[in-house]
Amino acid sequence: MTTRATAGMLPLLVASVLWGTTGTAAHFAQGLSPLAIGAASLGFGGLLQACIALPALRSARAQLAIQLRTIVVGALGIVVYPLAFYSSMAIGGIALGTIISLGSAPLFCGVLERLLGTGKLTRRWWASAGLGIAGTALLGVSRTAGQDAMPVVVVAISVGLGLLAGASYAVYSWATACLLSAGVPRGAAVGSIFGLGGLLLMPVFVITAHGLFAAAHNVLVLAYLAVIPMFLGYLLFGMALTHVSASTATTVTLSEPAVAAVLAVLIVGERLGVYGWCGIALIGLSLILLLSPARPRVKPPARGDAKRDRPVPVPDPS
Repeated sequence: MTTRATAGMLPLLVASVLWGTTGTAAHFAQGLSPLAIGAASLGFGGLLQACIALPALRSARAQLAIQLRTIVVGALGIVVYPLAFYSSMAIGGIALGTIISLGSAPLFCGVLERLLGTGKLTRRWWASAGLGIAGTALLGVSRTAGQDAMPVVVVAISVGLGLLAGASYAVYSWATACLLSAGVPRGAAVGSIFGLGGLLLMPVFVITAHGLFAAAHNVLVLAYLAVIPMFLGYLLFGMALTHVSASTATTVTLSEPAVAAVLAVLIVGERLGVYGWCGIALIGLSLILLLSPARPRVKPPARGDAKRDRPVPVPDPS
C-alpha cells in the first residue's frame, strides 16, 4: 500500500466511527419520521459543507461549470442516501439498516468504477470486500433469528431500502472522486455536491418535520447528526478521497456497521447473537487485510548475470 493511500485511511476510519453513531442518535428522536431525520442530517450538514467551501467554490466556478452533470449526479446521491438509510434503520433496526447500506456500497461503487473506467479493483480489494460483505451478511441474518426475529416482509423492505442507500452512497463517492480526478479542488468538489444536495433536501425536511417539537431534545439530536457525523464525517471522507479511490474508501467504511451494531447492542438494546458477532469479526479481518502492507515480491536474477544478483522488487498491486 502506498504512503499516499495510507494517509487517507485515518480520516476514513474516524469518519466511519462518527457515522456509526447516527442510528443510535436518531433512535432518541421522538415523533420524527426517518425522512425528516435524514433530510435534516444531510440537508443541514450539506449546507454547512458548502458554507465553509465558499472561497473554493468561487475560485473553481469555471471548473465546476464544466463538471455540472457530475455534480448533479452526486447531489442526487446525497438526496437519496439519507432518506433510504434512515428509513431502513427505522424499519429493520439500526444494525440491519446500517449493515445493508454500507455493506452493499463497495459492490455498487466497484461496478461504477469498472464500467466507467475510473479505477481498477485489485485482488486485495476483492478479498477484503468479500470478507466485509460476508460479515455484513452474518449481521443481517442475526436480525432474522432468535427472540427478536423480524417478519420476512419487514426484513425485505429494510434490505431493499438499504440497497438503495448503498447504491446512492456509491454514486456520491464516485462523483466526488471524478471531480477530484478532473482537478477540482477538494473543498469545491465536496462543497458543490453537498451544497446542491442539501438544498434539494430542504423541501423534504419542511414537509416531513411536523414532529420536530414533539420532544424538547429533538432539535439537539438533529443538530448533532448534522454537525458531527454528517458535516465533520463527510469533511474527513472528502479529504480521504484525495488519497484513495472511491472503491477503497467504501471498503474501509465497512467498519461503520460494526460501530453501529455495538452501539445498538450496548445503548439501544438490540440483540445480535452469535451470527452478529461473527459478522463483526469478519469486518475486522476485512480492514486488517486492506490496511496491512503487502510484502513486495522478488524477481529472481538470471543465471550467470552478475549485474542482476540483487533482487528487483515488484510494485505492490494495491
